[in-house]
Amino acid sequence: MALQLDMFARSPAEHEANVVRLRSEMKRRDGKPLSDEDMVRHLEESGKYRILRRLVPRPIAVFPRAEFPRNCVIVDTETTGLNHRNDEIIEIGAIAFTFDEEGIIGDVTGVYGGLQQPTASIPSEITRLTGITDEMVAGQVIDTTQLRALIEPADLVIAHNAGFDRPFCEAFSPVFAGKPWACSVSEIDWASRGFEGTKLGYLIGQAGYFHDGHRAVDDCFALLEVLAQGGGESKQAPFAELYEASQRSRARIFAEHSPFDMKDHLKARGYRWSDGSDGRPKSWWIELAEDALDEELGYLRSEIYRWDEADPPIKRLTAFDRFKA
Repeated sequence: MALQLDMFARSPAEHEANVVRLRSEMKRRDGKPLSDEDMVRHLEESGKYRILRRLVPRPIAVFPRAEFPRNCVIVDTETTGLNHRNDEIIEIGAIAFTFDEEGIIGDVTGVYGGLQQPTASIPSEITRLTGITDEMVAGQVIDTTQLRALIEPADLVIAHNAGFDRPFCEAFSPVFAGKPWACSVSEIDWASRGFEGTKLGYLIGQAGYFHDGHRAVDDCFALLEVLAQGGGESKQAPFAELYEASQRSRARIFAEHSPFDMKDHLKARGYRWSDGSDGRPKSWWIELAEDALDEELGYLRSEIYRWDEADPPIKRLTAFDRFKA
């Protein structure tokens, strides 16, 4: 019997009708209707379907387990634009959770989500992306006291694109200053784990879930679930990989005064251009693991400067420095 099921029902009533029809057409061997989980198992075991389950946020633990002594916070922001100097945060979400030295996630210990009215009207493209309107934020102010209660105890702050969120957060409140940050986009090798992209929507979908995206707290819970997924084939979970990466020092090399005709070579190798703002040298630069520093200096001296004594500026970075503006 051919079984057809509209997996994209347009209304709750239509979805319920689909489920009832599916139950009536799929029977257990004893003739009784299948439960939801039975249906999911049946479809998945057929090899013809992939089922996404609605993400259910983890509950806040009343008594966090003592075997997870460290604290982490996932932060997500929605803003009026991309420039932390001119644009503003209109929503912030934060989820605090515990973990141990092995990078195993323990309990959720706190959640905060808040809206804030910006000084100017929210651009229409931001409303289309986030669903946040001027009416929603009218008179709203983010509660920095509640936010501080989550951020201050944190041993690590995570954002999915920390290079975007950290500058906005530090411009918004001094509570974020001096905290170590990690980036779940750039500091986890998602490709080696079989993921086809690094956007949160791809990650949560391939992990077997769907959620209401582009709202701060919802995205934080989605990221937490992806980070907690089992590594498979003896791999550590994504959070453990991220935590390890946050403990390592990195180096940023500025190819200052490099010959102009070498710019295409530098760009092809992964160097980016710095315009000299924020006190950085006006030059091409690259960031890499500290154990790759000697090899990169050798490349610059032999292929770019062609001078063995060339000594380009180097800045060593830890999680306290990385992803700053």
